[in-house]
Amino acid sequence: MSLLRNVFVVGAKRTPFGAYGGKLRDHTATDLAVIAGNAALQQAKVDPEAVTSVVVGMVGQSSEDAAYISRHTGLRCGIPNHVPALTINRLCGSGFQAVVTAAQEIQLSESEIVLTGGAENMSNAPYVLWGVRNGTKFGQNLDLKCMLWATLTDKLYKTPMGITAENLAEQYQISREESDEFAHLSQKRWKAANTAGHFKDEIAPVTIKTKKGDVIFDTDEHPRETTLEMLAKLPSVFKKQGTVSAGNASGVCDGAGAVIVASEDAIKKQNLTPLARLAGYSVTGCDPMIMGIGPVNAIKNLLAKTGLTLNDIDVIEVNEAFAPQFLAVQKELGLDINKTNVNGGAIALGHPVGASGSRIVANLIYDLKRRNGKYAIGAACIGGGQGIAVLLERC
Repeated sequence: MSLLRNVFVVGAKRTPFGAYGGKLRDHTATDLAVIAGNAALQQAKVDPEAVTSVVVGMVGQSSEDAAYISRHTGLRCGIPNHVPALTINRLCGSGFQAVVTAAQEIQLSESEIVLTGGAENMSNAPYVLWGVRNGTKFGQNLDLKCMLWATLTDKLYKTPMGITAENLAEQYQISREESDEFAHLSQKRWKAANTAGHFKDEIAPVTIKTKKGDVIFDTDEHPRETTLEMLAKLPSVFKKQGTVSAGNASGVCDGAGAVIVASEDAIKKQNLTPLARLAGYSVTGCDPMIMGIGPVNAIKNLLAKTGLTLNDIDVIEVNEAFAPQFLAVQKELGLDINKTNVNGGAIALGHPVGASGSRIVANLIYDLKRRNGKYAIGAACIGGGQGIAVLLERC
């Protein structure tokens, strides 16, 4: 796969991820996208006046300004009125898709510098009351519906995402013990990476106002100190004697990421420093009942397009929607665990669905630099049965 025009990442930042109902619950997804966007622009030394497009991914509309998130993010970051903005939703792949959409705009010479991002506040997902706008029947019981649960359920197949992970566990013969072991590994790897300061380059701290004054929030809130024994005691959630528990599934969280994407011409004109080149991308579909296997064909297709093999890739992150989902992808592709999800993943630090792709792009870029590696792949499964993958080359 050879892009018509070279596309580079020149800035990549994210907020720390807040736990469900935690420190970021009072920040809208737009607030978080603005924090990440401003930090990425400043890091890249990009004048907001030079930005030619804004693309932000988000899944659930959890605030009154949610429908305007891309436009408001751009304006609040100082980007001029005449610059267009687009909000996209490819579910868990939305942060990745924002980067891909920016690259496509650059290929068409419609944009030169694009502020991309992904944001989600899952803590504020609303309860809704359907059907009352046009009146209700006398004596009718009115039921509030949880839009967070709706987001995590494929209504066409009447299937929660957790059941699709259970389906993969059965198909690939993945046990609860294996799932807990991987969850424990994710937590340990996050802790080791955090202790080593590996997230400092990517995290934009958030100032939180409290009764005792301002507090700087700069560390992911969801990771847990746990043991295999503690994980084993947690009940399965979606299926009796199943594999998925609260301890080996991705955390429901709040957060945002931003990635500044630029053309080669813009880099020369604006004297920008590239961090990585977007060397390729792939989006594919799969059976919705095993949606978690989506990264497999996305990665295979990406490697075929670029003429590379997994042996050429220095570091990989497959979003950890559920432990058995990740393990199924690992088994199918034969991923080397020593270079996959090396800093932990969504089981440890959480999965604000619209934001995770942006987070993974940032983490991979800085990890390539630390390792002096050349190529990285980031990928995610997508509810409804899709997979997305991007290939990054260190500059």
